[in-house]
Amino acid sequence: MNTKESIFTRGAAWLTFGSAVAILLSIAASQILLGLALAALLLSGDAIRLPRIRLALGLFLAGTVVALLFSGEIAHGLPQIRKFFVFTELLVVFSCLRDAVLIRWLFLAWAGVGSIDALRGFVQFAAKMQQAHSQGLSVYQYYVNERITGFTSHWNTYSAEEMFAFIMICAFLFFSPGARRRSWVWVLCAALMAVAILLAETRGVYAAVGVAAGYLLWFWNRKLVLVLPVLAGVTILVSPPVIRERFSSFLKPKQEDSNTFRKIAWRSGIRMIEAHPLLGIGPDGPKYHFMEYLPEDVPRASLPSGFYEHIHNLYLQYAAERGIPVLLIFLWMIAQILIDFFRGLRSLPPGRSDKRFLLHGGIAVVLAVLVEAFVEVNLGDSEVLTMFLVVVGCGYLALEKEIAFNEPLPTQGSAN
Repeated sequence: MNTKESIFTRGAAWLTFGSAVAILLSIAASQILLGLALAALLLSGDAIRLPRIRLALGLFLAGTVVALLFSGEIAHGLPQIRKFFVFTELLVVFSCLRDAVLIRWLFLAWAGVGSIDALRGFVQFAAKMQQAHSQGLSVYQYYVNERITGFTSHWNTYSAEEMFAFIMICAFLFFSPGARRRSWVWVLCAALMAVAILLAETRGVYAAVGVAAGYLLWFWNRKLVLVLPVLAGVTILVSPPVIRERFSSFLKPKQEDSNTFRKIAWRSGIRMIEAHPLLGIGPDGPKYHFMEYLPEDVPRASLPSGFYEHIHNLYLQYAAERGIPVLLIFLWMIAQILIDFFRGLRSLPPGRSDKRFLLHGGIAVVLAVLVEAFVEVNLGDSEVLTMFLVVVGCGYLALEKEIAFNEPLPTQGSAN
C-alpha cells in the first residue's frame, strides 16, 4: 500500500471511530463523520466488507423498498429510505475498524461520554424537580411528561444510548483483560450511567437492562444472578418517590402512564397487519393512517394521551409497515447475529479476552434491544440504530482471525 492509500485508510478508521462516538452527542456530527468515513474508504481502495448478515440485511432493505413502491404513498415513506444511510455505519465499522486497540477504545469512549451525559441528566433531574415543586404540581405527573434527555431530544433515545454504553462497559469489566487496569474509572462510569438510566424512567429500558445484566452475570459469575432481585428491591426502596412510583406503574398504572394508549396502539397495529399482511401499509404508514385502524370500541373523542404516530412495538411496526415477510427477515437477521456470536464464544479458549468482551457485550445488547422492542420502536430511532450497528459490527470483527486481539488471560468466572 502506498503512502496516499495509507493516509486514506487511517483517516477512514478514525472518521469511523468519530462517527461511532459522536452519536452520543450529536446525530448531525455523527452522520457527517459517517459520510466522510465512507468517502475515505472509497478513496483508500481498501476492500468494502459486510459481515455474514449481509444477505438478510439486503433483503430487509429490499423488502422496505418493495413495500414503499406498492403503498401508493411514496412521499410518505421516503424518510425510511433516506434512513438507509444509517445502515452504512455497519459497513464502515466492519471495513475500517481493523485495529483491536481502536475497537476497545471506542467502547471506553462510549463509557466516558455516557458518564458526562449522565451528569448532564442529573442536573436536568434536579431542575425538573425544582420546577414541579415551584409550580405546586404533582412531581410524578409533571416529571413523567418532562423526563431527562441528556444531550438528546427525547428520553427514550437518552435511555437507550445510556443502556448500550452501560452494557458494553459491564461486558468490558467482566470479560476484558484490559479491565484490570484503572478498573475503578470504568466502575464509576458504569455507576453513573446506571443512575441515569434509573432517573430517565423508561420502563422498557428497565426491563431490557435487567435481562442484559442477568445474561452478563450468568456468564461471569452465576451466583451473582441471585443478587439481581435483591439489588432491584434495594434500588426501589432507596430511590426518590418519583422513581418508586414509576416502578409501581408496571402493575398499578396511573392516568398519565402509557399503559392504556400502548394497548390501543398495539391493537391498531394488529388491525393494520390483518388488512395488509404481505406488503404492509407502507413505510411510515402508521404515522398517516393510525386513526383509520383504531379498534371500533375505542372512542375517538376521548383517546388517552399518548403518541399515536407509531405502534410502540418494533415487531408490529415492521409487520404493519412492510409486511410479515419483512418482519420474518428481520428476525432471521437477529437470529443469525446471536448464533454467530454464540458460536464464536464456544470457539474461544477459557479466560478473559477482548473477543469475549465484544461477543458477550454484543449478545447482551441484542437481547436488550429485543426486550425493549416489545414496548417501543427502538431501532426506528437513528441514534439507537447507529449504536446497535456499531455493536454488531464490532462483534463480527471479534470473529475475524486476522485482527490481533489480546490473548486470553485465565480467570475464574469467565470460562464461558
